[in-house]
Amino acid sequence: MTGARVDAPSPETLGDDQRQLYERIVGGPRGDGPFALIEEDGSLTGPFSLMLLAPAVGAALSSLGEAIRYRSTLDDRIREIAILTVAAHRRDAYEWYAHERVGRRMGMSDGELDALRTADHQVWADPVERTAHRAALDILAGRTLDDDAYAAARGAFGTEGLVEFVTLVGYYDTLSLLMGVFRIGAPRGEPDPFM
Repeated sequence: MTGARVDAPSPETLGDDQRQLYERIVGGPRGDGPFALIEEDGSLTGPFSLMLLAPAVGAALSSLGEAIRYRSTLDDRIREIAILTVAAHRRDAYEWYAHERVGRRMGMSDGELDALRTADHQVWADPVERTAHRAALDILAGRTLDDDAYAAARGAFGTEGLVEFVTLVGYYDTLSLLMGVFRIGAPRGEPDPFM
């Protein structure tokens, strides 16, 4: 991928709405994560820089992301399996960069991360984790679940959890779409895991 198609706004150029969103992003729960949100020049990394370019939509998108990451009923590992499945499927360098670190913090092994990168269902000994990986891939490939996959996912997550799971996959697919169109990759100095 060649360079980004838009420059990330620097803090000194932000309007009021952008400044409020910037402060909410860096001061919120994402600010305590294991990946960098801010570049050396103060600009935001990844999709967060794009959110600032359209602050009304960016604020709504950011709020949805906070809800599904920090207030959902899904188990943390299930959530990260889904996010990393989207990142691998879409070859999204930023989301892989960020959520590989989150996954490692949750104890994901190199073998599990490799399985996510290669869409290998067999590594998952836990049937709920295997269901999460398969369901995320099925949703990404066909935008639905067949009856058997739906029954397995609903059995694994419950109805509320399945709504959250599908929303989670869709949210990260949306972020990947944005970053693909605007050519936003991993932060400066970080390798592209798909090259």
